[in-house]
Amino acid sequence: MQRIILFDGICNFCSSSVQFIIKRDPDLKFQFASLQSNEGKQLLIEHQISTDMDSMVLIEKGCVYTKSTAALRIAKELNGAYQLLLVFLVIPKPVRDIFYTILAKNRYRWFGKKEQCMIPKPEDKQRFLDT
Repeated sequence: MQRIILFDGICNFCSSSVQFIIKRDPDLKFQFASLQSNEGKQLLIEHQISTDMDSMVLIEKGCVYTKSTAALRIAKELNGAYQLLLVFLVIPKPVRDIFYTILAKNRYRWFGKKEQCMIPKPEDKQRFLDT
């Protein structure tokens, strides 16, 4: 099954999150594309997602998940105890997303940003749709 994560390629926190996922996804369940890439922009259009998205996006089985729901669904697939985070799905999405939105709105100020999109390591290139 194809699972694609769209992320902000110039955001240091987002790029670190992608590296975190890669390290805990030895079965290669996820593929990645930056929101700034042609492939990322095309996926936003295909799935009718706003192009000014400030969230990590998970596209899975044709469904689109954003914000805290995307993060929790990604965690569910990672090796380790991250599946336990699914307990937070009992919290209503608007409440969960308050914390996600605060982080998303402050991510450049708190973590900085790059001049250009993250370049994947050679061993991870096959996981990126935009390389």
